Order: sequence, then C-alpha cells, then structure tokens
Amino acid sequence: MPALTHTGDARTHTLSVLVENRAGVLTRIAGMFARRGFNIYSLAVAPTDDERFSRITIVVDVESAPLEQITKQLHKLINVIKISELGPGEAVERELMLVTLKAPPATRGQVMELAQLYDADVLDVGVDTMTLSLDDEPGRIDDFEDLCRPYGIVTVQRTGRVALPVLAKANR
Repeated sequence: MPALTHTGDARTHTLSVLVENRAGVLTRIAGMFARRGFNIYSLAVAPTDDERFSRITIVVDVESAPLEQITKQLHKLINVIKISELGPGEAVERELMLVTLKAPPATRGQVMELAQLYDADVLDVGVDTMTLSLDDEPGRIDDFEDLCRPYGIVTVQRTGRVALPVLAKANR
C-alpha cells in the first residue's frame, strides 16, 4: 500500500461523514465505493459524543472519481447525516503508526534518538528489535517511516487518518 498523501495533495481529499450508528452502515458505504470503482486511501470509524452517531473519516482518491460524484453518491445513502469536505488547512489530522524495527545493541541508541526526535513511544524492546508508536500528522508519520527504513522494518501498521475541522480563528 502506498504511503498516504498529505491533505493538500491533488490526488486525495478528506471527507468527514456523520452517519447513524447502526449495523451495516459501514458495509453500505464501502459497497458504494466498490460498486462505483472509487478508491479509498484511508478509512477510520468511531462513535461520536452522541451515541446515535458515528463519524467516518475517509481519505478518497479523487483521480478515480471526481469529489462531487463521490459526495453525491454518499448523500444518497439513507444513514448518512452530513458530509464535510476537509480541504487543505481546514482540518487537524492525525494518524497512528506502530513499527517494529531491527535494533541490535549496536544501533539501539540511534533508534532511541530517532524516537526521541519524533516524540515516539518505545512500546517493547526485544533482543534485536524495538517496537515504537507514533501519533502525528500524516506527513510527519511518512517522514518517520522513511527514517526507520535504513534500520530494517520488521513490520509496520498504520491506522486510518482521523480529522476534525479547524476552529475559526476567532474561536481559538
């Protein structure tokens, strides 16, 4: 899977979709994307502060279909309450990455320095490996992953992107 692109990338766009918190809603949304041939780069789902609703953050490939077409198709789904398009500079975004690196004693100090530089947490230390966790902006996660590669990535897992609109400057 290619690295996720930043929100400002012309190929992707972030949608925040408020849906009814009911069984099958995610299946209907994913099915709509599959039937139409729309590509999803990232998908994250979680309940909101109101137990009746969930928020789905979808990073969509706008090269596979125009954003307007994607949002029109989403609006047709009965359980979709509201769709917010989160353009560049309009959202606070985060992603989580867990990564296990080769870290024999000779390079463990360097891996620790890299972790400190990025404020990553050390979750586990093995004989020749270390598992780190980092939650940050997607671009910073990309950079951290690139810097981890020379040490040897044993395994890596990234969550889907989550995003919320930036508050108006007057409200800060």
